[in-house]
Amino acid sequence: MIPFSPPRIDEKNIEAVVEVLKSGWITTGPKVQIFEQLLAEYFNNGPVLCVNSATAGLELALRWFGVGEGDEVIVPAITYAATANVVLHCGAKPIFADISSADFNIDINKIKPLINNKTKVIIPVDIAGLPCDYSKIMDLIVEMQYLFTPSNDKQSELGRILLLSDAAHSLGAIYKNKKTGNWGDIIVFSFHAVKNLTTAEGGAIVINLPNNFDRAAIYKELKIKALHGQTKDALSKFQIGNWEYDIIEAGYKFNMTDIQAAIGIVEIQRYDNDMLLKRQSIFEKYNAAFASDSKYICPIYQDSIRKSSFHVYQLRIKDCNEQMRNEIIKSIAEKQVATNVHFKPLPMMTLYKKLGYNIADYPVAYNEYAHEISLPVYYDLSNEMQDQVINAVKLSVHEICNY
Repeated sequence: MIPFSPPRIDEKNIEAVVEVLKSGWITTGPKVQIFEQLLAEYFNNGPVLCVNSATAGLELALRWFGVGEGDEVIVPAITYAATANVVLHCGAKPIFADISSADFNIDINKIKPLINNKTKVIIPVDIAGLPCDYSKIMDLIVEMQYLFTPSNDKQSELGRILLLSDAAHSLGAIYKNKKTGNWGDIIVFSFHAVKNLTTAEGGAIVINLPNNFDRAAIYKELKIKALHGQTKDALSKFQIGNWEYDIIEAGYKFNMTDIQAAIGIVEIQRYDNDMLLKRQSIFEKYNAAFASDSKYICPIYQDSIRKSSFHVYQLRIKDCNEQMRNEIIKSIAEKQVATNVHFKPLPMMTLYKKLGYNIADYPVAYNEYAHEISLPVYYDLSNEMQDQVINAVKLSVHEICNY
């Protein structure tokens, strides 16, 4: 069976992890500091705080901004559950916006009617690795600034809706000649096991707030919040005679470990010139196989202002409903190829249905979800395996759709 998206594990990252294990220092420490610095250099922006997941990073950002009961946060109807769940964690209400049929990203034209005096944050998601149009979203935020009603000092200092980028999929993607990590007030990345760059589990927060904010101070504030509100991390406490610390708030357990960071250090140094190039070549081969066939809609992975990170290849089958799509996935699996769907719209999930959301309110999200299949893309996917994927898809579509 060709798997969907296994991580890249080789001797380099195995040796890096073993080195940390042998060092005796396995929790947050010097490796995390190095990884944060490498990420800041990669983005040419920051500072960067590493955490144990993108979910944790999103929640930290919301809580730092003081999002809570009575507030609303706009998110796309198609995304992984974490994007909206963290809003619920904070006591606020997720407001779903429908998506663009062109690229699965949030439809900017659908955002404006959702903004009111309760709106505190917009979380666009770079679905499959293709950046959202951040300039247009920020223009909209500025246009609607008159409605913004701050409820704390941080919100007053910003004076507008916070643009919190969920860049879980888009490490290495480009928007207007800059990497994601430079667009939005706060940007959050994921290093989950299926991501282009993995640390097994992990995430990173890039602080990109306007210049009137002290970014270094915010880094320290978030770091304290990410470790129980503790004023010193384990490495600082380890210094001779430096044991004493204070707890200044009821924080969280969101820190990254040196074991995780060791993998990240290996991967970030070979990311652009190795991992991204391999993933791009797979996208190009899939496009060559499907783009000329009118039965298929291939994903956008580059246009005049955007270039994808090549995270997920979202293939759509024309004139195919949800039931047929599911049968195609089963048929492909019978041919020893694993596929996926990105994503089932959140208003279709039991949690959100119970909260009163209705998929009928998000017709584009449903229509595009219903005929989408995500194909395998990963570093060790050989040319022969890519051919097997392509053949399995074409045969299965023919079998189920009779064309």
